[in-house]
Amino acid sequence: MERNHTIMQFFEWHVPADGQHWKRLKDAAPELKKIGIDSIWVPPVTKGQSGDDNGYGIYDGYDLGEFDQKGTVRTKYGTKQELFDAIEACHEHQLCVYIDVVMNHKAGADETETFEVVEVNPMNRNEEISEPFEIEGWTKFDFPGRDGKYSSFTWNSTHFNGTDFDQKTGKTGIFKIGGDSAWNEHVDDEFGNYDYLMFANIDYNNPVVIDEMIAWAKWLVETTNCDGFRLDAIKHINTKFISQFSHELVDYIKDKNFYLIGEFWHSDLKACREYLDKTNYKIDLFDVALHYKFCKAGKEGGAFDLSTIFNDTLVQSHPTNAVTFVDNHDSQPHESLESWVEDWFKPSAYALILLRRDSYPCIFYGDYYGIGGPVPVDGKKGDIDRLMFARYHKAYGDQEDYFDHPNTIGWVRMGIPEIPYSGCATVIANGDPGIKRMYVGEERAGEIWTDLTTTMDERITIEEDGWATFPVNGGSVSVWANPEIEKEDE
Repeated sequence: MERNHTIMQFFEWHVPADGQHWKRLKDAAPELKKIGIDSIWVPPVTKGQSGDDNGYGIYDGYDLGEFDQKGTVRTKYGTKQELFDAIEACHEHQLCVYIDVVMNHKAGADETETFEVVEVNPMNRNEEISEPFEIEGWTKFDFPGRDGKYSSFTWNSTHFNGTDFDQKTGKTGIFKIGGDSAWNEHVDDEFGNYDYLMFANIDYNNPVVIDEMIAWAKWLVETTNCDGFRLDAIKHINTKFISQFSHELVDYIKDKNFYLIGEFWHSDLKACREYLDKTNYKIDLFDVALHYKFCKAGKEGGAFDLSTIFNDTLVQSHPTNAVTFVDNHDSQPHESLESWVEDWFKPSAYALILLRRDSYPCIFYGDYYGIGGPVPVDGKKGDIDRLMFARYHKAYGDQEDYFDHPNTIGWVRMGIPEIPYSGCATVIANGDPGIKRMYVGEERAGEIWTDLTTTMDERITIEEDGWATFPVNGGSVSVWANPEIEKEDE
């Protein structure tokens, strides 16, 4: 019997820049499999603009920690061989590996070039605020440390359509390269046109660039033997390219079910639906709308109507294309999209993604192990482990919702015969202590259920008609179930 599938994002922004992270993953693989994780989302594996770069300031896509470039052979996370060892360890424990792929921009150029630009209004990138003028921009990428190994392709200003710094004058701004039609049209319309995000912006109107990026992606899959990609910042990348990219890649890798998740950071459900349509549902999307619901629920406490938690979310409208999450490296404190879910609500939020029927949930490394950096945050390994136990052993079968109160909600998973003792009843309260009377099945009459979260000591006896009244503490979650599990799974 196939168990529930769960992703772990195996990094946070402040993972130590000690080159040991691939070793950490290799060592953690057996335990992650044991708790019920079966897919790992790893950070960018490619050389960044320095040894401390998280990988999003991508320099050379063909350097996986092999060449002496940007002052380092290894990446922040380790060497190429250590990466391969970590992926092999994951595969040995039946863990899929999804690589974070950065295709929007390049950083840390080897040389400057002189070329013509116009400056645009940062708040409306379609508004030019200067006449054409020349700048000295960092757009020449020759990769001398790699010396043409794996690919002879080098980059120059004709492959980019924007940059943000003039070396000659020291001026910063958003500089459009290539005249009136420089920006790609098929991107998010925030700021008029959100093609430009940072560094040297890759131009997907250029056929040469399109061919190179697809060729590189195929090389990366073949070289690493990964099982999927997480596509970074796709609302800034030409949608037509993403559609072509996803179709070609999935068709190319026919021998395995290659998986693509897109980071389309948009809380507007209509925009997400349109994106899925444009890419013909070849990629799944993170449910950003649900993340913001969690953030709002945590901040508002009892004023938030829990019965509306899934309204206007991707998991509600497109459950088979939604990757649900509570937080990630961008939403963590002090980062670019900070929208941290309050500590008290975090276990409830994880219950809402882990114990329900729909979506492909993703656990965040920072929530599990904790966050480092200048303001450390403790992890919630114990809480998440208990919820993962419930997900692995109990959260199966039909789902009945009891979303009939603004401050206390619940749902039941009825279980399946293939997994003995499966089935559970989850109750969440965001105000005062609450109760939820729910039906779990007449066949369970007389069973004694306990709270798998261990937050409540009560023992609930299922009544003759299959109903029971399940309590929950205020501002908390309880997961009630028969504590027995299938013996061979212990």
